[in-house]
Amino acid sequence: MRRYALALALTLSAAPVLAVDVPLKDVPYVRDGIIATGIAYEISRVCDSIDARMIRGAMFLLSLKDHASDLGYSDAEIDAYINDQAEKDRLEAVARQILREMGAVEGQPETYCTVGRAEIAADTPVGHLLR
Repeated sequence: MRRYALALALTLSAAPVLAVDVPLKDVPYVRDGIIATGIAYEISRVCDSIDARMIRGAMFLLSLKDHASDLGYSDAEIDAYINDQAEKDRLEAVARQILREMGAVEGQPETYCTVGRAEIAADTPVGHLLR
């Protein structure tokens, strides 16, 4: 039993070190959180009847940074990811594609409102960032 506990402790303590071997852009919780935030922002920007929960959104983004830090990424690595314009553009394109798949149609604000209301009603990560 002690060997099992020691092996588990060693495995758990090594996990953050191993996580850094993965580029931050490939950490699902961080990447998907940023995409959800982008979708919520776009809905609130286009749909006049739905607002972004700015404080909740800021706190969520800080939690993503904390998560990356807990995985072992340095502040410099996190800042480099946050400031990578190519990655911003890629995530924005992914967010817009997901919005289209959800039913939002560019130039038709009501479709964004419909998507936003559905996300709020379902209490999804996107809906949690809207009101």
